[in-house]
This record gives sequence, C-alpha cells and structure tokens, in this order.
Amino acid sequence: MTLGLQPAAGRLDRALAGLQAGTVGVLSMLLWLGLCWIWRREDFWSSPNLLASAFHPSYAYRIGFEWATVFGLSLYIALYGLLGTLFALAAGRPMSRLRLSLIAMTFGLGWYWVTYHWLWRAAAPLAALLEGGRSAVMGHLVYGALLGRFPRYLPHATAPETAPAAVERAAEVSSEAPAD
Repeated sequence: MTLGLQPAAGRLDRALAGLQAGTVGVLSMLLWLGLCWIWRREDFWSSPNLLASAFHPSYAYRIGFEWATVFGLSLYIALYGLLGTLFALAAGRPMSRLRLSLIAMTFGLGWYWVTYHWLWRAAAPLAALLEGGRSAVMGHLVYGALLGRFPRYLPHATAPETAPAAVERAAEVSSEAPAD
C-alpha cells in the first residue's frame, strides 16, 4: 500500500518544503520554550536573548522584547530553517509518514545533543544556559515532528490542461485554409 508516501519532487521543491517545515517547527519550538520559561516565572523571550548572547554577551542580561530578541529570533529561524532544508534534501527516497516523522524527531534530538552538550558549551557558555532540560528536549521533539511533515509543503502534481479535441481540430482546419 502506498498511502502516506512522500510525493516525488525536485531538489528545489524539497529544499523549499524543508525550509517551510523547519520554520514552522522552530516557531512552534520557540513558543513551547517561551511558555516553559513563563512556567518557571522567567521572561518569555529568554531563549532568543540567550542565543543572541553567543554573539553579543551583554544581550544575555536583557529582559523583554528588544533588538537582542529580534537578533536571537533571526538566528533561530535561519539556523533551524537551514536544518529543515538540509533534512528535506537528505530524506531523498519516499517513505511512510510515520517513518519520516520518527527519523525527523531523531534528527531534532540529535541536533539538541550537538548544540546543548557540545557546541554551546564550547563556543558560547552563556548560551549553554539555554538548556532547559526536559523542556528543551520536548521542544526539539516538537521541531522534529513538524519537520517530518515537510512533504505536505511540496507542490501537488497537477495534470496538464488539454484543450478539447474539437477546439484542436478547429485550429488545424483554420490553419489549413488557403490564403486569398
């Protein structure tokens, strides 16, 4: 049974679908992380502000929505959108929705491990504070689950429009008429 398989698409279509799914996924992940920060009685915008601190350490101490937040949000969207593009290109052959979702969620968890347990601790110790434990793990699972839905953003194949046979025949007859 082939129900639930990814439609065949070109590389550009897959890349754009991955970008779109990655963007939707990271926005959902940021919403989740923001709600978790509020639950801990902290600022909703702490995650983007802390990510911005990787490039501007003074941004780590900002509270509320400021330019640091815009910079951090831009970094999140660009980075996770690029990851979505790469994932969609790497997931080359068609597979079932469940399998694709599980692979994408594993990809999200793998990215969590790489960033929080290696990259941020080495490159930006203040950004290592981003690790929210279970909330960050769950956020990356949400990202992966939504990333695994990238085939829904692929263009659907449409049948080419054809002119009715009578119209085609009339066009042929009119072109065969002798010129005066």
